[in-house]
Amino acid sequence: MTYTEQPITKTLEQNYMPYAMSVIISRAIPEIDGLKPSHRKLLYTMYKMGLLSGNRTKSANVVGQTMKLNPHGDQAIYETLVRLTRGNEALLHPLVDSKGNFGKQYSRDMAYAASRYTEVKLDPICEEIFGDIDKNTVDFIDNYDGTMKEPVLLPVRFPNILVNPNQGIAVGVASNLCSFNLKEVCDTTIAYLKNPNTDIAKTLLAPDFSTGGELIYDENEIREIYQTGRGSIKVRAKYTYDKKNNCIDITEIPYTTTVEAIIDKIIELIKQGKVREISDIRDETDLNGLKITIDLKRGTDAEKLMARLYKITPLMDTYGCNFNILSGNTPKVLGISGILDEWVRFRTNCIKRQLEYDINKKSEKLHLLMGLEKLLLDIDKAIKIIRETELEAQVVQNLMQGFDIDEVQAEYIAEIKLRNINKEYILKRTQDIEDLIDEIARLRATLGDGNKIKELIASQLKEISKKYGVPRRTAIVSPDEIVQYEQEQYIEDYNLKIFLTKDGYLKKISHVSLRAASEHKLKEGDEIVSEFDTTNKSEILVFTDKCTVYKAKTYEINDCKASLLGEYLPGVLNMDEGERVVGIAVTTDYKGYILFCFENGKMSKVSIESYATKLNRKKLTNAYGGASRLVKLFHFTEDIDLAAVSSIGKVLVFNTSSISLKSTRASQGVSVMTLKKSAVLKDVKRVEDMGLSDVKYYKTKNIPAAGCFLRPEDSKTKQTSLF
Repeated sequence: MTYTEQPITKTLEQNYMPYAMSVIISRAIPEIDGLKPSHRKLLYTMYKMGLLSGNRTKSANVVGQTMKLNPHGDQAIYETLVRLTRGNEALLHPLVDSKGNFGKQYSRDMAYAASRYTEVKLDPICEEIFGDIDKNTVDFIDNYDGTMKEPVLLPVRFPNILVNPNQGIAVGVASNLCSFNLKEVCDTTIAYLKNPNTDIAKTLLAPDFSTGGELIYDENEIREIYQTGRGSIKVRAKYTYDKKNNCIDITEIPYTTTVEAIIDKIIELIKQGKVREISDIRDETDLNGLKITIDLKRGTDAEKLMARLYKITPLMDTYGCNFNILSGNTPKVLGISGILDEWVRFRTNCIKRQLEYDINKKSEKLHLLMGLEKLLLDIDKAIKIIRETELEAQVVQNLMQGFDIDEVQAEYIAEIKLRNINKEYILKRTQDIEDLIDEIARLRATLGDGNKIKELIASQLKEISKKYGVPRRTAIVSPDEIVQYEQEQYIEDYNLKIFLTKDGYLKKISHVSLRAASEHKLKEGDEIVSEFDTTNKSEILVFTDKCTVYKAKTYEINDCKASLLGEYLPGVLNMDEGERVVGIAVTTDYKGYILFCFENGKMSKVSIESYATKLNRKKLTNAYGGASRLVKLFHFTEDIDLAAVSSIGKVLVFNTSSISLKSTRASQGVSVMTLKKSAVLKDVKRVEDMGLSDVKYYKTKNIPAAGCFLRPEDSKTKQTSLF
């Protein structure tokens, strides 16, 4: 087998780029009429089937006919149809009137019926989608096999691209357009036509979704979306509290989630013990609409519970906006003004083409009537010319000569029935001449005046707004009206002890449990190196040998019994491989200091407040100086006496007040214990834990100092058996 070498760039250009462009231009990204090609082909097929009026037809029939324009499989076409229907409730203004089960936008598991069981027709609003399409308002192209013509765009009379949501993922390009209220869109477009610099946020209040809910209004975020076409908005579910039955009824949910996702998440939280106020949850959705019922335990505050559920479940979700549309076969991310500008130019072009079409048609009619008017001057002459002409082919030519008219006019006169060649008929037909002249002049004046075209667009928008406008479904809620969820409010607080072992295991044990069984279970060779009295609402700072500190809420650590090994901190905190715990500090208010004791005899005193973060970060690097290995650390609020022990048996007692406070966490510290070349700082303990017989003997007022060798009477004590 032989192979031909080819540069990868050439292969991509020849094979992949055409596919990528096809997906972007012909499949995934909506155009200025608010439709993707699959939507447009489907709707146009239904239009040609006469489904804008009359009775519904089987969906299978529509799917089959659409395959003449769309070469994809019937299932893909039917899925497109489902989303456009009134029954699915995915659109604010559905484009397809439907009968049967089409599933629901808000349900993941509610499957739609097969196409042979459902019926559809175009919704009345499609009159505004297809208006004047037969008047050359848009271009037509051949379908995939050249047997039919299909429109490139539909001449929508309102900015459908903003009214109904659209989502698409192409190759390297994505689009996610949210929906807005039709009345607000029409009002905004009219205001934009009058003044392109209008404040859009005054008329276009916020996105509006078919599933309702409550939108958390952030003016800065809304204006950012309107200006750039990118951003995110928060939408939460709407609920009512049934005091009689002590339950919460959720009737509207965010557009981006489903009933099943919400229920599954709440059940998961109940099983994990994170939500204890709920006794039952069930889906009570029926023909009247969506409904999730949550039964509450006695004494539960429904408002506070919902504030919590909004925070930790999909009952509040984020909709990411990415207003990416096709303009001239080029994807563009546009703000609202940019989209309106594109749509106004598109609609203006449609109206100009319609006016030109009407002018041409009326001019043709006027031309024919002008010829007919000449016939009125001598009807007998016309009859004589026709009667005396021997050959049929010469009738038109003789009429042209006899009345000084052109071939088109003569052909028209020749086709008049004999019974209609009378004065009454001709007068009735020609009396429209003056009206036609005036109408053509009016149309030409409109065609040549941009302001009149804008007025025409505005009048159509007012009519559409009045005819199809409906109140907002998604309520707008100010952040000031929201009950803020503070996790600390729901944390049970109690006194406890924290134990840290040499191998990095942490035990969180309540005082009650500790009294019941105080004997600790440890791994072989492991030992407890630190213990702290604290509460469940404290915070733990875990320092490692890589100059890093990991932060954890105490209530996030599982409770433990003395008979268990506890939590292995490197695993719980996702530490790097080989990273080792060297000490911890526990605080409730970030008050006090941390003293870092290094192997080279230096120590650094840092305010613990420097580890407090507003963004609740879980990991901080450069937590302390890394020039020398960390031997020990202490957290204290008031200065204490400590005893430093060197590797050659010297002991130095000092007070932490003699060490100056450092402003940076990564400080290398100041010298406290002077060491000989071969000696290192081995340990530091609280003086009371050393059991020294004469503390003053080892104490120094000034640092650095070398310390004193341990006396024989002190070295015999259990506490100082260090060597």
